[in-house]
Amino acid sequence: MKIVVIGGSGRVGSNVVRRLSAGGHDVVAASPATGVDTITGEGLANVTAGADVVVDVANAPVWDDDAVLDFFTTSTRNQLAAERDAGVGHHLAVSIVGCDRLPGSGYLRAKVAQEAEIAAGYVPYTILRATQFFEFLPQIVEAGAEGEGVRLSTGLMQFVAADDVAATVADLATGAPAGGRVELGGPEALGIDAWARRLFAATGDPRTVFGDPHARYYGTELHGGELTTGDGARIGRTDFDMWAALHLQGAER
Repeated sequence: MKIVVIGGSGRVGSNVVRRLSAGGHDVVAASPATGVDTITGEGLANVTAGADVVVDVANAPVWDDDAVLDFFTTSTRNQLAAERDAGVGHHLAVSIVGCDRLPGSGYLRAKVAQEAEIAAGYVPYTILRATQFFEFLPQIVEAGAEGEGVRLSTGLMQFVAADDVAATVADLATGAPAGGRVELGGPEALGIDAWARRLFAATGDPRTVFGDPHARYYGTELHGGELTTGDGARIGRTDFDMWAALHLQGAER
């Protein structure tokens, strides 16, 4: 199959491209660097011509609420229009588990809007909702930095390895459109504060972690399992210890 990967040079996208290419598919990694701009629409008609599947793993380059909403809706509309004209048979996009349960987050509202554009379009689709990546754990922890410690939400997070996300995307891309959502999460759900303690133990970070049920996660409070998977979800094979052994070598403070 000819498969176009929007955001194909990113963390997940490049992994997806590698996996699909190894499977013998004709894979095109599309990004502004290759002349494909999903916001202006430049290059979309050319890259989607003859494509069987378009995979969208692009992330917004901006975080302001209005800007990120505009990015995801505009990008998705332009992709779907080009795909419809080209006769593409499957649009696959990566979203976030629980995005519809946390309307206080502008970024998550933008992902809900992106999903709505896909569902309302005329291209058969699959939406993969994944939990947060292990690769972003250090960044999430640092967002709670406060003096000599970190203050973080006790809300549950079910981290998954980016490699497991890429493997799932590659698998779904070569199958029939689901016509709905598929969920993927990591093998364990813990409070964000508990994840920070595990990270600090692995890296030798001496800071104290304070668990605070009112601490915000990117603008919103977590009250339970909003960001964890439901029944029937796919579960990644990589746990924290496996991920840490590969990615935290030399990270000790």
